[in-house]
Amino acid sequence: MPTRRRFLLAAAAATPALTLTAQAQQSEKLPPAIAALTNRRAEAVPITLAEREQRLDRARALMHQNKIDAIVITTGTSLTYFTGLRWGQSERFFAWTLPATGAPFIVCPVFEEGRVRERMEAKPATLPSASTTRVYTWNEDEDPYQLLAKALKESGLASGKIGIEERTQFVFADGIAHTSPTLTTTSATPITYGCRSIKTPAELALMQLANNITLSVYKACYESAQPGMTNRQFSQLVDTAYTRCGVTGDASCQVGEYSALPHGSLQPQIIREGEIILIDDGCTVEGYQSDISRTFVLGDPTIAKLDKARKVFEIVLEAQSAALATARPGVQCQAIDAAARDLITAAGYGPDYRHFTHRVGHGIGMDGHEWPYLVRGNATPLAPGMCFSDEPGIYLPGEFGVRLEDDWHLTEEGGKMFTAQSPSLEHPFANA
Repeated sequence: MPTRRRFLLAAAAATPALTLTAQAQQSEKLPPAIAALTNRRAEAVPITLAEREQRLDRARALMHQNKIDAIVITTGTSLTYFTGLRWGQSERFFAWTLPATGAPFIVCPVFEEGRVRERMEAKPATLPSASTTRVYTWNEDEDPYQLLAKALKESGLASGKIGIEERTQFVFADGIAHTSPTLTTTSATPITYGCRSIKTPAELALMQLANNITLSVYKACYESAQPGMTNRQFSQLVDTAYTRCGVTGDASCQVGEYSALPHGSLQPQIIREGEIILIDDGCTVEGYQSDISRTFVLGDPTIAKLDKARKVFEIVLEAQSAALATARPGVQCQAIDAAARDLITAAGYGPDYRHFTHRVGHGIGMDGHEWPYLVRGNATPLAPGMCFSDEPGIYLPGEFGVRLEDDWHLTEEGGKMFTAQSPSLEHPFANA
C-alpha cells in the first residue's frame, strides 16, 4: 500500500565516518543548528535473534488459531520482520515459508543459494531457526511453484490452507494459488498483522529514537530556515540534517496555499514571512520509522492575516489531544478518529470530511503506514503495544492547511506520545 513517503531505505548502512578534518570543514559550511547535530546510530539497539525466534512462536500460535497451515512471504517488510533478511524484489520467485508445525524453508533461484546461505551464516545471526531452515533451489527453466508444493509436502503439507502476505505481487500470489489442487490460499494478514501490530519494548525503543531524531532535525531546520528559501532547499536541509544524525530520512515542505493539499504539490514554492509552512515525513532507525508533521510560520508573529490560521491551529491541536485522550485498551480504532473529527466539525470545519479530508491516523512501525488504521468503520479494539500516528488537519483550498502529527503508542493507562506536541504556529518547538 503506497504512502506519501518517498521510499526510505530501511536497509541503508550507517553513513561512512568522516575524518575529523572533513567533519570540521563540512560543519563550517552548515547552519549552526544543523552543524550541532551529531551521529546517533550508536544509540540504536538492533532486534535480537532471540526476539525473532519469539516472533516465529507467536506466528505459529496465530496460525493454529486461524486454521492456517503455513504462511508464504516473498520480499518486503514482513520478510525482514521475521527473518532479518532484506531481499530485493525481482521477477524471479523467492519465498520464505513458515509452516505452523515444523521448520521454515526458503525457495530461491539456484544462482542465489550462495547469497542466501551467506545471510543464514552471518554473524551476528539474524535468521531464526537457521540451522534447521532448508533451501530449495530452482533453475531458470523450472517451475518454482511446483518446487514450493514439493517443499510443503516434505513439511507434511500435501494439502491445507496457505496464507499469502498481503503485499505479495499478483504473479507470485497467482502462482502459489494454482500450484496444487489440494492446497488453498488465503490472506496471511491475521498472522502478520497479529504479530507486527503489537510492539515489544525493543521495538518501542527504536521508534522512540526515530521520533527523537526527527524532532531534533525539524527543530534544527526550522532554526536554519530563512525567508526567500525555496521549499526544495528546506527539504535539502532536512536531508543534510538526517545525514548528520546518521540515519536515512526526508521531509516534504509545502508553503502557503499548497499546504492545503495534504500530500502537497510539485510546484516550486518560496518561503515568505507570515506564510504557513507545513513539513511532513520522518526517518528510519534499524528498520523502524517515525512520521511527524509540523505547521509553522517564519517572521513577525503579529501579522494580522495569521489570526485565522492561529484559530485553525488551536482547533487542530485540540483535536489531536482529543484523539489521544480517547485511546484506551479495548476502545475501537474508529473512536479515535471520531473524537478528532467531531471536535473539528463542532468548530465549524465540517461536516464529515469536508475540511478534515483524511483519517486521523495509521499504524506505524517498520512501515510508515501499516495495520491497524484509525478510521471510521474499523472496529478493531486497541491493545497495549499498538503504535499509530495522530494527525488531524484542516485544509482550506486556496488559503492554507494546518496538520499536526505525532506518533504514539498505547499503554495499559492510555495513549502516550513519543514526542511533545507543537504548542503554536510561532513557536512550534517550544516543548521539544
